[in-house]
Amino acid sequence: MALLQISEPGQSKAPHQRQLAVGIDLGTTNSLVASVRSGEPYVINDGQGDSMLPSVVRYLAEGRAIVGAQALSASAEDPLNTICSVKRLMGRGVEDIPEDCPYRFQSKTSGIPYFDTCAGCVSPVVVSSEILKVLKQRAESALGGALDGVVITVPAYFDDAQRQATKDAAKLAGLEVKRLLNEPTAAAVAYGLDRKAEGVHAIFDLGGGTFDISLLQLNHGVFEVLATGGDSALGGDDFDRVLAQWLFKQADIHKPDARQYRSILNQAKAIKEQLASQELVDIVIKLGDINWQGSLSREQFNELVDPLIQRTIRACKKTLRDAGLATTEIEDIVMVGGSTRMLRVREKVAEFFGQQPLVDIDPDKVVALGAAIQADVLVGNKPDNNTVLLDVIPLSLGIETMGGLAEKIIPRNTTIPVTRAQEFTTFKDGQTAMSVHVVQGERELVEDCRSLARFELKGIPPMVAGAAKIRVTYQVDADGLLNVSAQELSTGVETRVEVKPSYGLNAEDITRMLQDSFSTSSEDAEARALREEKVEAERMIEALGLALTQDGEQLLDDSERQKLQDMIAQLQTLHNGTDRHAINAAVKNLNQASESFAALRMNSSLQKALRGRAIDEIDQ
Repeated sequence: MALLQISEPGQSKAPHQRQLAVGIDLGTTNSLVASVRSGEPYVINDGQGDSMLPSVVRYLAEGRAIVGAQALSASAEDPLNTICSVKRLMGRGVEDIPEDCPYRFQSKTSGIPYFDTCAGCVSPVVVSSEILKVLKQRAESALGGALDGVVITVPAYFDDAQRQATKDAAKLAGLEVKRLLNEPTAAAVAYGLDRKAEGVHAIFDLGGGTFDISLLQLNHGVFEVLATGGDSALGGDDFDRVLAQWLFKQADIHKPDARQYRSILNQAKAIKEQLASQELVDIVIKLGDINWQGSLSREQFNELVDPLIQRTIRACKKTLRDAGLATTEIEDIVMVGGSTRMLRVREKVAEFFGQQPLVDIDPDKVVALGAAIQADVLVGNKPDNNTVLLDVIPLSLGIETMGGLAEKIIPRNTTIPVTRAQEFTTFKDGQTAMSVHVVQGERELVEDCRSLARFELKGIPPMVAGAAKIRVTYQVDADGLLNVSAQELSTGVETRVEVKPSYGLNAEDITRMLQDSFSTSSEDAEARALREEKVEAERMIEALGLALTQDGEQLLDDSERQKLQDMIAQLQTLHNGTDRHAINAAVKNLNQASESFAALRMNSSLQKALRGRAIDEIDQ
């Protein structure tokens, strides 16, 4: 008979006690928090029974911040102190602010835009942290204790800076982030695609401020993102703006002030939502002396927004091409994000993929529910869970090499987490330091990519050029954040940097990087080949010039020395030009012409090394 050990009262180790974990969808328009109860995910409501928290923060003169519906209701009367859609500025720079952004901004030395409010200057990170604090309080009140961990979702197309900004906001809110999870992956988990037959699933995620399309393949319990695409500055806000511009034109408002702009924008959003269930909406605009009445049909609205929807379809085409898949190979399409409620969006998606998309789960809640399921696993509540989530990086990560070339170390669409290393060497004799320049992008030249970070590896032993071995290691963690280290292998001296840029790429930059990599591929290949030839020419000119200075007079007669110097001068002239074939030919000719000189130098070095030594010493 087995024995049952009973603990003293209050001293049980509670082996079945659950860790408190939540998933958070930090959205552009609305944010949600969800958890898992009895194995089922659910969205946590506030005290009034509302699940969605408007992602709006209003700052008051005394420094207090109001978050949610109350702040949203004041957005028209106090537009400069009420921050909406802050997600679109996360990880961005001052130069990325849209011209029609209705706020006052101040720039600091970091390049991050700061909202100038009556409560002082606040960054997008601080504004986002206010939203997260409210979600945290809601969750802890509902679950009855402090949270052990959270999973926060981000658009798949968020770059390193945007992801880091999200983690910084969570830290300010006092949250322990277990994972940043791509929104499309969270949606797939919520739909239970991980429990379905193996195949490829498309996640079409059109939210308030961002659009993602991801292709996920399930294979033996491993959820792998095959490819991802999208636009981090395309969403419901843009549909609202297009409609608002139409309303301004109809009401003959040419230069709206901040209050008029926010009022019309709010009205445009309401009209858009009405047209999801109505064929025609009557409109009344009353702003001071302005009084306009009219109507808008669903057909007219479709004409206004079709160019935006077409941008999402183009992204779908490109992502399928990246994955090498046809639309017929897609098992199903999951619709995510409030903007997918628009009937026109669903119609165009169904038309492109040739099948009706899945809309069974509330598109506003599906991401938070998936994040909650993953959070439940990561805190240890489901140790037997055998589903593995493998996301990818959206843009290639590389390093600058001689000649301004970008050497890709981790190509885009590589599954993360990932570690890749590559060995490099020194370019000059006696070089004791190396500058490491980390870049991001698809082009062949550094000038066409985005700079992420720079650091120096010092303490390299002085050797001849090419003798040192420096291993550069790139490590991208499960959150998509990058760490880079450089180590000289003979001494073990090492330097590392956590790549944490102050702001990220805007949507145009990301789109341009990817489009340019295709449209200029042949030009890039030619430019890279020219740079490589120039680097080889520089190496030859420097090495042979130094050799002639050291040993030319002793080993060569005047005519031989002059011939090599003339060829060096000719190569230098060609090096300044753009004919790579001529440079290549000149390098080969100079190599051939200097072979006898190199042999003479080697013999001379051997004679000096052996002079005055006995035969038995040489044998030893």
